[in-house]
Amino acid sequence: MSKPKLFNEFQEVSSKAWKQQIQFDLKGADYNENLIWESPEGIKVKPFYHSDENGDRIYFSQPLGTSWKITQHIYAKNATMANAKALEALRKGAESLLFTVASEEIKIERLLKDIPLEATVIHFEFQFLSVQYIQGLFNFIGNKTHRIHLNIDLIGHLAKSGNWFHNLKKDHEILDEVFSLNHGNNFNNILAVDASLYQNAGANMVQQLAYALSHANEYLNHFIKDAASNTIQGITFKMAVGTNYFFEIAKLRAMRLLWKTLANEYNLDLECHILALPTKRNKTLYDYNVNMLRTTTECMSAILGGADTLCNLPYDALYHKSNEFGERIARNQLLILKHESYFDKVSNPADGAYYIESLTTQLAEKALDLFKSLEAGGGFLKQLKEHTIQKKIKESAKKEQELFNAHKEVLVGTNKYINKEDRMKDDMEIFPFVKTDARKTLLEPIIEKRLSEALEQKRLKDE
Repeated sequence: MSKPKLFNEFQEVSSKAWKQQIQFDLKGADYNENLIWESPEGIKVKPFYHSDENGDRIYFSQPLGTSWKITQHIYAKNATMANAKALEALRKGAESLLFTVASEEIKIERLLKDIPLEATVIHFEFQFLSVQYIQGLFNFIGNKTHRIHLNIDLIGHLAKSGNWFHNLKKDHEILDEVFSLNHGNNFNNILAVDASLYQNAGANMVQQLAYALSHANEYLNHFIKDAASNTIQGITFKMAVGTNYFFEIAKLRAMRLLWKTLANEYNLDLECHILALPTKRNKTLYDYNVNMLRTTTECMSAILGGADTLCNLPYDALYHKSNEFGERIARNQLLILKHESYFDKVSNPADGAYYIESLTTQLAEKALDLFKSLEAGGGFLKQLKEHTIQKKIKESAKKEQELFNAHKEVLVGTNKYINKEDRMKDDMEIFPFVKTDARKTLLEPIIEKRLSEALEQKRLKDE
């Protein structure tokens, strides 16, 4: 950063001088014990950051945070109803759509009817894997101008469900066929990495970044071997964002740095498209309106961290079925951030903040070290099959759960400042806790679980 002439008349104060003054003001209290705390990732956070220690390194010269899209998530179980909902969302301010397509029975022409494809970024999440379905989408698009992301994630499905869609060989054959359809680069990103799974299951930030990078590397390895890398335009990283405000900003920035580093090793210049959404891990059933506060700060972190697409979570998503009011509030939160708080006007507002730059560097370095360890151990898939990944996430989740149980990790209205008059039993339309489904799997799935589940189940039982 260049120094403004405005401050030339003021004498510079060194990092050493600041620390000496702080130690004097502490009147004998220990500086490290009182003012430095350590995050779950092993990052020691200092009371101040100075150019003496951080230099003038600015990682992002390109504008970030100025073109993010307000996205509406739509679960497409009925094509006609999903289409009507999509058109209504676009009319009320959504700029992008995220369709979760439930089955091959959903007709593409009905789902996308009258949607202005040239002006709307569309993301898909398919709960099945079918080249015929993608061919149908390809035929429907034809020569129309569009910005469609397929976001196929075979490994993410394996990690979440414990099984491939079909089997390892068939899944990859289908994926190769989908890439062969895209010879004219008709779709933006065919591949996706669902890193939100790791966050929602309790992984710390270093684990989230390293697992996402190693997860993506499995795809690069596959396509480089098959000499199909020229058909990969980029990868969509689906990232969940928590309430550790500055750390979450740094996490998304670190993800871009790590992806660029990995792609450069393959001599590839590939897009890193970040699709961000609030975490589920800290959302609560009781005092549910606090969820709006949580999602607001989480969305702010995502914007400042440089997310391309932002999809908010309705405050009542845990216990209500999809409803117009909850979704309108969630969408309006983003509209306020964009059009009233002007979060789309400043180019990369976090750039040059020594604290965020330091966090970005440390998260990236620690994640890169873990990534190298994963690769030395045979790669992400091998360690997933050996249940090493699942074990490490469980260990991290257990530590966080212990902090919550000890009231050191606070969720207002749930484990602190509790309204004992709250009653939720009669308002629940859907089951808000982890569901167990006994079935045969190739490996142990990674299970998403909220921090407050056990406490909430007890409260419901006592109502």
